[in-house]
Amino acid sequence: MADREAWRGKIGPMSDDDIAEFFAGNPVCKLGCLDAEGWPYVVPCWFEYSDGGYYIIPRERSAWARFVQRDGRVFLCIDESNPPQRRVLVKGIARIVEEPNVGGKWVEIARRMSLRYLGEHGPDYLEPTMTEPRWLVFVTPLETTTWQGVDWHRRYKHQ
Repeated sequence: MADREAWRGKIGPMSDDDIAEFFAGNPVCKLGCLDAEGWPYVVPCWFEYSDGGYYIIPRERSAWARFVQRDGRVFLCIDESNPPQRRVLVKGIARIVEEPNVGGKWVEIARRMSLRYLGEHGPDYLEPTMTEPRWLVFVTPLETTTWQGVDWHRRYKHQ
């Protein structure tokens, strides 16, 4: 890539290493599901990618946790607005691992998430709320699409 084009970043689908590097930062996931009336409902949330899928921890009163419990079809958009404008799009099935509880498997995952998203202040945010029940949701990917860089994929070009 010519230096004058360096602003575009690396162009094309992301490798597993590219995805791992992207996720090592703190991109927020937008989770799309269907509400009780069948309308699209999208919510930003923290996530952890491990065990071949995505852990998400809704608060007990999060409306969307019930939507996902009713219909597990979800879509995740994990992206960034600044170059190189990386994105990971996931069509998946959400499964309730834990219904709202205090002290479940979600605790260790939430601790890691708080440090990832808030750094040294993660515990300052998380610890005072440890008595608040939370769900644990796991999204199994059915299809994943990735892209990085500022350019068009060839399928969109007419020439």
